[in-house]
Amino acid sequence: MNQTASLPAGTGLSPRILACLAATWLVWGSTYLAIKYALLSFPPFFQMGSRFLVAGVVLALWMRGRGAPWPNRRQWLNALVVGGLMLGGGMGGTATAEQSVGSGLVVAFIAVMPLMIAALNLLWRVIPSRLELAGIAVGLVGVLMLTLGQGFGASPAGLVAITTACACWAVGSVLSQRALPLAPGAMGFASEMLAGGLVLMLLSLGSGETLSQPLRAEAVLAWSYLVVFGSLIAFNAYMLLLAEASASLASSYSFVNPVIAMLLGVAVAGEVISAFEWLAALVVLVGVVLLMLGRRR
Repeated sequence: MNQTASLPAGTGLSPRILACLAATWLVWGSTYLAIKYALLSFPPFFQMGSRFLVAGVVLALWMRGRGAPWPNRRQWLNALVVGGLMLGGGMGGTATAEQSVGSGLVVAFIAVMPLMIAALNLLWRVIPSRLELAGIAVGLVGVLMLTLGQGFGASPAGLVAITTACACWAVGSVLSQRALPLAPGAMGFASEMLAGGLVLMLLSLGSGETLSQPLRAEAVLAWSYLVVFGSLIAFNAYMLLLAEASASLASSYSFVNPVIAMLLGVAVAGEVISAFEWLAALVVLVGVVLLMLGRRR
């Protein structure tokens, strides 16, 4: 994967970039509810690990059939680090948090991701503008409000899990752009899913997860949805955005996903979100919008 490339001025967004945006905005917004339903039969690390291993095998075999070479040793090592962070820590932590916190609130917290990425980019001397700093400050206030709401207040373990997940995902995203390139194209994404899936399965084994619950139809369907739409489509779309678009555009999903996830959580899963938590999510989104506007300027 190459480092982030900005689109040439005046060319607008290509159809491929628009399709990737639609996948990360709409599909990812629905996958958090699917994770909730998959947890009915599959424990968090096993659910995520098996999901990414299956998707990684399918994508890798498809790319080999098209003549793509296997990643070299260095690229596999990079995939292990990036996949371990983004998938092992990021997605594993997200599924763990959803065991005790509503999917809508989990995604509202995840909206802080662009703020974390902006902070990490300071290590590469990418200095935020005043408007970006204002967005970071507002977003952090919103996150603090979320932690004081009834959802996270009732589950300190869920708060720790989602905080860890966000930090791991942000670090992995920045490293994939700045320091640890993967194999070119979709083979790089496949190697990341395979490596991350292996890390997740080791976490599942180490934490003593077992498939003690009977397989329920809705859980199997949700897991299948996560493999096809969440991993093969949306995750690859996000990685392609990281490679071919600006970091701010790639992370723009974070202010669309919470709205979709919170509405689906309430309408489909009957999750209860207080007025204060809706307000906190709005404050987070305002911070993210300010951050994006500052980057565009």
